[in-house]
Amino acid sequence: MPAIDLAKAPQPASTNPAQIRNFCIIAHIDHGKSTLADRMLGITEVVDQRNMRAQYLDRMDIERERGITIKSQAVRLPWRSGLDGQEYILNMIDTPGHVDFNYEVSRSLAASEGAVLLVDCAQGIEAQTLANLYLAMENNLTIIPVLNKIDLPAAQPEKFAEELAKLIGCQPEDCLRVSGKTGAGVTELLDQIVKQIPAPVGDPNAPARALIFDSVYDTYRGVVTYVRVVDGHLSTRDQIQMFSTGVRHEMLEVGVISPEPVVSKGLGVGEVGYVITGVKDVRQSRVGDTITTYHNPTKVALSGYKDPKPMVFSGLFPLDGAEYPMLREALDKLQLNDAALVYEPETSAALGFGFRCGFLGLLHMEIVRERLEREAGLSLISTAPSVVYRVVKGDGKDLIVTNPSEFPNDKIEAVFEPIVRATVLAPSEFIGAIMELCQERRGTLLGMDYLSEDRVEIRYTLPLAEIVFDFFDQLKSKTRGYASLDYEPIGEAEGDLVKVDILLQSEGVDAFSAIVHKDKAYAYGTMMTSKLRELIPRQQFEVPIQAAIGSRIIARESIRAIRKDVLAKCYGGDISRKRKLLEKQKEGKKRMKMVGRVEVPQEAFIAALTTDADVDKAKAKAKGQ
Repeated sequence: MPAIDLAKAPQPASTNPAQIRNFCIIAHIDHGKSTLADRMLGITEVVDQRNMRAQYLDRMDIERERGITIKSQAVRLPWRSGLDGQEYILNMIDTPGHVDFNYEVSRSLAASEGAVLLVDCAQGIEAQTLANLYLAMENNLTIIPVLNKIDLPAAQPEKFAEELAKLIGCQPEDCLRVSGKTGAGVTELLDQIVKQIPAPVGDPNAPARALIFDSVYDTYRGVVTYVRVVDGHLSTRDQIQMFSTGVRHEMLEVGVISPEPVVSKGLGVGEVGYVITGVKDVRQSRVGDTITTYHNPTKVALSGYKDPKPMVFSGLFPLDGAEYPMLREALDKLQLNDAALVYEPETSAALGFGFRCGFLGLLHMEIVRERLEREAGLSLISTAPSVVYRVVKGDGKDLIVTNPSEFPNDKIEAVFEPIVRATVLAPSEFIGAIMELCQERRGTLLGMDYLSEDRVEIRYTLPLAEIVFDFFDQLKSKTRGYASLDYEPIGEAEGDLVKVDILLQSEGVDAFSAIVHKDKAYAYGTMMTSKLRELIPRQQFEVPIQAAIGSRIIARESIRAIRKDVLAKCYGGDISRKRKLLEKQKEGKKRMKMVGRVEVPQEAFIAALTTDADVDKAKAKAKGQ
């Protein structure tokens, strides 16, 4: 957490709720949310011009390097309205745009009364624009439609204003036109936020109720909790308690984010700020919990948030087994800041002790791994991502399978896999390529609508397992980068799924098993056997690598034996002497094949279980042994 700006005087105890407006900015990825937020920080002068930098609210190195927002950030902006000349407090939340960070968006919406729906004038309405709009509508928020990047030569504000108006149910002239880069129209937007978005509603005399919408761990100060006060009042030195656990704390400090932390005397109805209690136990501050006062507690908790449902599972293991306790502590602290992350301990015969982690998507998984490595200084292995299956056994019992090693070997009645509803928005010229890709991935067409003459929305149901790997990359390459994708889980469906076992020397290696569709089992078997043939060092006997479904072998590769030259010591002489030595070697190889065991090097496990990016490095290490 950044250092407190001591130069600023403490804020007043609380602000009149009628002067407060809580809103968030929602849009598809790369439509200019962070740039617009920067412009608002500059116009309201909460950040000095000399300290201003691009993407000011993106605090993490990863966000700045990749140019994406990962964490939603709340900031308090003072604003004198040009419409009535009064002073207002705007609590703005800048949200991520990628589908994998949708949980951040849903939490931001629950803490707001209104949303600024941003659409890029050059790109138009995209999949995540629709998804975020529907989320805002579910939360009954006031929506202000805004067209951004009007300064671009390729901007088509008139065309996209009509599309946006048709979608929301307003007039095209109601869509505000702004440029986050030049600042055009941003002042008018701030005035419209004051005018259109309702003030927060709450009872200042009721027992205090505040919703925890985010938290972060500070090495020196402990857990810093970000709250939105709904009823009552929170002041410094109040005795507070968590509604779910009943744990009692003393508030050491309370303040607002503007955009650096500024100490205040308290927080009233509708205000957004932070609370520090000095607690070091990260489990005592759960996102979605209700904070109330100890001496006058509320009887009714706030509704909180829906628990996030992991879409993709992957194992995270430390390269050095001694780092396991450090990984557990790092995951605890990261979960405080990333409520969508779920994990449980897991043991692998190949990789040792680690954690089975649930993520909202592949980008979420990649970001979590990178944050753990950077923030905790760990070296990690992540196994290939998989989804959750439900297996109905022969005796009618259900079994939840998150890892192929848990898949039963006895009689199976049915296997159910998660299904998602995918929405693809793209120019109409790419309809054929998109439909071909979706059908290859076992998709079922739900419907198709034209948003305009040249833009189409295609809806498919797809198995989640088919889109968690490279579906998005394939979609982008087939549509020259114009298509956008959004998906949501809609349940499960029975699938013709089998477990492919990889056998080394006729012994199964659980770590290499996978649950795949029957039609793709052969392709997976040949890919894994050929990959392992290159990764596993040669032995003194021939090693068969087989892929099997049950007892049926579907693919095979062999690692040729290292042959010692036993005839090197024969300098001529009778041929029977040479034959005797060769027969003796042949018998030895046969006996060795019966009793010999294949030691798979760690690098081979890592390369086979992780993505292809690590394979070349692992091959070099394996060959060097």
